[in-house]
Order: sequence, then C-alpha cells, then structure tokens
Amino acid sequence: MSRETGLTPSESRLLRRLSTPERVQKYLDSLSYNLERGGATYRSPRRVIRDGTAHCAEGAFLAAAAFRLQGRPPLIIDLESIRDDDHVLAVYRDGGAWGAVATSKFAGLRFRAPVYRTIRELALSYFEDYYNWGGERTLRAYSRPVSLARFDRIDWITTEKELWPIVLHLATVPHTRLITSAMAKRLHRLDRRSYAAGTLGAPRH
Repeated sequence: MSRETGLTPSESRLLRRLSTPERVQKYLDSLSYNLERGGATYRSPRRVIRDGTAHCAEGAFLAAAAFRLQGRPPLIIDLESIRDDDHVLAVYRDGGAWGAVATSKFAGLRFRAPVYRTIRELALSYFEDYYNWGGERTLRAYSRPVSLARFDRIDWITTEKELWPIVLHLATVPHTRLITSAMAKRLHRLDRRSYAAGTLGAPRH
C-alpha cells in the first residue's frame, strides 16, 4: 500500500493514470450514476473504484484523491440550491484560473475548463444548467474551497465507512449568495429545448 494514502498498488496506478483533470472527468463519466438509497451513500474513492458507481459528492471525492496524486490540493466546493439537491465539485487551478471536475445526472453540471478568475465566476457558470425536474433554476450559493486533507484522520480516500464528516462539514461552512431575492423572483422556468438537452439520458430516482 502507498504509505501516503493507504491505497493498494492497483488503486494507486489507476488514480495516477488520471493525470489531468480531463482524464479524471473521462473516468467519472464512465461510472454509472449512484442512485442507491436515494443517493444517501457517501463512498470513499476506494469504494467508488470497487463499485463502479458514484453520485456528485462521491465523484468529487474521487477526483480530489486523483488531484492529490497529481500533486494538486484535494479541493472541493459545495453549490447550494433550493428545491433541489446540492452539487459538489472538485476544483483545481491552472495558470491562475479555476476549473472543475464533477459527476451529475444533468449534462451541463460536469466539467469546467480552467478559465474562471474566481470561485464565484466558476460557481456562476453552473447557474443556467442548474435546474430541478420541474425546470426551475435552483442554484443560489456556493462555498469556499474545502481541502479534504483536513479529513486525513478518517482515511477519507480508503475508508469503508460513509464519509458523513465531510458532508456535514460542507453543510456548515459559510456559503456566499450568487443572486439576490429580487433576481430569484424574476426567474422563469427553463425552455423545453434546453431542458431536454440537459436531461438527456439522466437517470431518475
């Protein structure tokens, strides 16, 4: 096992092959979307590799583990919504700009190239594609980046336990609003073509 991460040699080789954010995203896209227990599992990267399935938080955890093996900080952020699920991204910087890797049922809530100057810009790039099954635009706030290194004490990369400490932490960290209440009141539901494109192939609970 790797002395740094507790990974087996085969697990380490797999994650090291995901040597760029684009390769991490391609791997996440190859996994089935996790609908087990209504998405209430929080698997470690080891369990995601073994089970071949992940929802957004689990995908972000795996991406953060791959980033660590690339020598990047294992950073994630939480996007907060109303009447919808929150969304978790693994974020990275290249050339001083932010990008993201993510798993989602919705086509537009996944990869972002590193072209965003701030985390706010990156979070706001998800706004138009962030909607619920009723077509409401639901994104409202974002968290600052959280380093999963703070959870090394619970062996977040390899544990067989659910990663509730990370999820609970994301629920309690401060979030910054993206739009005002007045803006929210003026929002219209998504048009049919955009809705159909974004939900193409999306699994339902």
